[in-house]
Amino acid sequence: MLTELEAEALLLSIKVAFFAVLWLVPIGIVLAWLLARKNFLGKSLLDSLIHLPLVLPPVVIGYLLLILMGRQGVVGKFLNDVFGISFSFSWKGAALASAVVALPLMVRAIRLSLESVDTRLEHAARTLGASPIKVFFTITLPLILPGIVTGTMLAFARSLGEFGATITFVSNIPGETQTIPLAMFSFIETPGAEFEAARLCAISIVVALTSLFVSELLNRKAQRQLNGSVAR
Repeated sequence: MLTELEAEALLLSIKVAFFAVLWLVPIGIVLAWLLARKNFLGKSLLDSLIHLPLVLPPVVIGYLLLILMGRQGVVGKFLNDVFGISFSFSWKGAALASAVVALPLMVRAIRLSLESVDTRLEHAARTLGASPIKVFFTITLPLILPGIVTGTMLAFARSLGEFGATITFVSNIPGETQTIPLAMFSFIETPGAEFEAARLCAISIVVALTSLFVSELLNRKAQRQLNGSVAR
């Protein structure tokens, strides 16, 4: 059985990862489509910025988020004063940090799916009078569904394990921002709490493996449905 602290950290981790992915899916699809299908000035720069979280230390990402989205930050102050939205020291900030770190995984998976789609199918639909929006939702989107599923689950798993950017941006507040990695860090720093840290480590491994297993099942199901629709 999980202790109260373990259950609280686990539920918060799932909540943070869920909302991070929820924000990421539409953004990831748009960015992947731009990179896969369009040529424009600054494309290489956009590609580099998207993949920057892969090479930057997570602490740097958290610090940049603090400068931009903190209550006194460039964007955060405006959001707080005008809309009453604050990311600092809240689970929303943890979700934002997780989304930024997981963005490259989401975009890359969807972009690879887009690049594998036969564009002649889209061109044929347009010649028959279908609008670009209709072509995207009726042809392109179903064909890239396996990539969306893969990107979503990879981003979800990455969000579950996010530590550096989260603790730098929103601190380690029990019940508010203390996800499993942050709770484990607290136990590691506490003398005599090795057993509790080991339990959280085991829980983290089980949750990550489960999310990857579910990802594989959903990906296979989407691929079967796609092959069945193409066969018909």
